Amino acid sequence: MTLVRNDPFNAFIDSGGPALPVKPDGPLAGCKLAVKDIFDVAGHKTGCGNPHMRDAADPATKTAATVQVLLDAGAEFIGKTQTDELAFSLNGHNAHYPQPVNPAAPERVTGGSSSGSVAAVAAGLADVATGSDTGGSIRAPASYCGLVGLRTTHGLISLEGTMPLAPSFDTFGWFARDIGLYTTVAELLLPDGSLKPARILRLREQESMLAGTTEQNAYADALQVVQGVTGIAQETDLTTIDIEARYWCLRKLQAYEAWQNHGAWISAAERNLGPGVKERFAFGGTIDDETVSEETARRSDLTQELGDLIADDGLVVMPTVPGAAPLADASFEDIQDYRERAIRLLCLSGLSGFPQLTLPVASVDCAPFGISLMGPRGSDRALLSIGRRIIDAASTNGADPWIR
Repeated sequence: MTLVRNDPFNAFIDSGGPALPVKPDGPLAGCKLAVKDIFDVAGHKTGCGNPHMRDAADPATKTAATVQVLLDAGAEFIGKTQTDELAFSLNGHNAHYPQPVNPAAPERVTGGSSSGSVAAVAAGLADVATGSDTGGSIRAPASYCGLVGLRTTHGLISLEGTMPLAPSFDTFGWFARDIGLYTTVAELLLPDGSLKPARILRLREQESMLAGTTEQNAYADALQVVQGVTGIAQETDLTTIDIEARYWCLRKLQAYEAWQNHGAWISAAERNLGPGVKERFAFGGTIDDETVSEETARRSDLTQELGDLIADDGLVVMPTVPGAAPLADASFEDIQDYRERAIRLLCLSGLSGFPQLTLPVASVDCAPFGISLMGPRGSDRALLSIGRRIIDAASTNGADPWIR
């Protein structure tokens, strides 16, 4: 086996390590596995998207626990993939490396921070690729590149052997070529969980974040497909803290935790952090304990309200992101503006820890656009089961080419 070193989609990086032995059987036998470069792989350096960190790193002596599960199931490791720098971005652009290409919409960004992994799978270079989701780094890239993407219930999957960013938000995730294979991976990593939704919910504030009329119409069409499977959704709102306060709650707590994990290393020498990433870490260094206490209380109140709303039989339907991925040649400021709007949609799952599944059943301007389902804690596999029915329904109704 030859590890992937270069590719036309800039998905892979050279982690300097050897091929790994391949187990001949198992549920993932014959599947090519790519690993985001925040997860340790034995014999390979973990660079975390920063050249200084990569150069100083020794090759890992042990593979990350969850990656090892996939290898033990027969997956063939083909290489490590790009990540946005220190996984602290949502755009899919690392200032130190060539920008990954979105195979579903080459003129648009892949999204990040799991940028290389999503590109590798969407391009067919890998069957499965690991990623992570702290603020949206599975859900946004999956939506942008026309793939299924699950932010798993927080704390349900081990992050041993993984670079931490903001541990109270960090979750393990993955991409796969189709929802059947996606579910096979879920069965290896997640306990079974039941969900028999009697109440389907729409949150008006979430839908207000859609970018414009074209996006609203695309979402309405996708919502019809979803409701054909789940039943008609009831419109409601959360009242504990509004969408703007939720955004700032996530921004402050995430940045604070990120600085606690990386601030000493960043401050020890010139690290040449890229634009956006540098400012986000610096912001984390300004968050004091009083702010953390206040925002943690708000987070707890929001989680309680959302948990009461969903209970054990509720399912929230919402847009994953405001629309299609930003254009790759858009200005830095425009891409950042889109990022902040997207976080307002993505932060609900991150703050609560509840699982969220994005499905590629809509399009805007001939580019993918995801619609999401969120359920109670531990309902991850049940969400995938419902998602599979929705994708089947979308395909029956005349699917876009990225819907599988």
